[in-house]
Amino acid sequence: MVNDREEQYEFLSENPNIRVMPIMLSLIIGAFFAILNETLLNIALIRLMDYFSVSVTTVQWMVTGFMLIMGVVIPMSAPLLQWFTTRQLFLGTMTIFTIGTTICAIAPTFSVLLVGRFLQAVGSGLLIPIIFNTFLLLFPPHRRGAVMGMVGLVIMFAPAIGPTLSGIIVEHLGWRFLFITVIPFTVFSFLFAYKYLINVWEVTKPRIDYVSIVYSTLGFGGVVFGFSSAGAEDVNFLSPTVYIPILIGVIALILFSIRQFKLEEPLMDLRVFKFPMFTHGVIMFLIIMMAMFSSEIILPMYMQGALVLTAATAGLILLPGSLLNGLMSPIMGRLFDKYGPRKLLIPASIVLMITMFILSRLTLQTPIWLIIVCYILLMLSVAAIMMPAETNGLNQLPKRFYPHGTAVMTTLQPVAGAIGVSVFISLMNTRQNTYLSRASDPTDPYTIRESLVAGVELVYFIALIFAIVGFVLSLFVYRAVPEEIVDTSAKDSKTE
Repeated sequence: MVNDREEQYEFLSENPNIRVMPIMLSLIIGAFFAILNETLLNIALIRLMDYFSVSVTTVQWMVTGFMLIMGVVIPMSAPLLQWFTTRQLFLGTMTIFTIGTTICAIAPTFSVLLVGRFLQAVGSGLLIPIIFNTFLLLFPPHRRGAVMGMVGLVIMFAPAIGPTLSGIIVEHLGWRFLFITVIPFTVFSFLFAYKYLINVWEVTKPRIDYVSIVYSTLGFGGVVFGFSSAGAEDVNFLSPTVYIPILIGVIALILFSIRQFKLEEPLMDLRVFKFPMFTHGVIMFLIIMMAMFSSEIILPMYMQGALVLTAATAGLILLPGSLLNGLMSPIMGRLFDKYGPRKLLIPASIVLMITMFILSRLTLQTPIWLIIVCYILLMLSVAAIMMPAETNGLNQLPKRFYPHGTAVMTTLQPVAGAIGVSVFISLMNTRQNTYLSRASDPTDPYTIRESLVAGVELVYFIALIFAIVGFVLSLFVYRAVPEEIVDTSAKDSKTE
């Protein structure tokens, strides 16, 4: 009975002549190159320092500023999704992103380059909420796993090939071609969407509370900026540039949250957290993000610093796991549709715990093959947990909460990124410095390598604790059903 009732939420049943594949391609192509662009630039930061004669702290704004703008823009996606049509918002977003990319490609100064980068961040920040909201409306709950799996492929595959592709382009063509090569694809995505993309959601134009926008900007912006600054060289959590923005951000977020519950038309409706599987999905999402960050940031440092491998070798060691994660996301999505979340989340959480335990026992003698195997297992568990947990959580929301649920989920990405990177690096550095302070010869190269291993062990021990929490949570997961379906089924049962 439930599957039949789900069809009433399927946009396609009301519009049988809609061509779904062109709509999906329009959105996915744009998202792929926007997300690819996030990691495409990381390997070129040294070249940018030399070209524009700027310091490490200055060039870091290419990354920190990008995350900061995304943290500010994404919370505003919920009202934007209700103020503009699908076509208007996607085409506008792609236009902003393309303009930003063009500015970066021709930038004569670092300041101009930074402006272009910030415009790219605006486009990237809005694209994922647009995609999530569109697919939630296009497909019923029992088909969303496979569709969200395709989104997962884009989200994971693009960052995976970013550094490799970036290295080739920078080495043979120069850093400007990191942007030049993206422009034709974003233009194609715009033209393709202009021809095939239709309006999916209803434009209701709710009242926008500008006080909430101020709180949101200060809150999410302050937290992202503060934690991102903590990852800079010679800066820690006791530095005013770190704790003051974080303190301002936390206070603003508290005021923002209180205000949202008082408004009839909130900027970001936090009532989504009253749905247990949505809250469950958010927590699982944060845990898996922390596990990813602990590996994507810390493992390369371990391999290059402790094992004395080259950056290229470290990248190649991580590449199989990253590629497999992207390729497995659609498969995990289909398995989610068929079997539900429990049969994916519980085994994957066990694998995640075992992997974190092995990585917490790394030494200077750890063989390369073990690192490759562990990273593959890690990324497989990520594929089996992240998108299924996220999709299951969104599935429980009534249709009116779709924009707010997607806004909450996507807002957490840059916030979790900033917090994860700074906290894990801070933990590693603290443990490393403590180890060196107790060493008889802290300048000895072998001792320095051992101190780095000690820091990495601490990070993975903390990640193991997160994984254990994730396993416990996975025991309580169940297949979520939208509230409308539950209400309708209950009414029909009483009638019968």
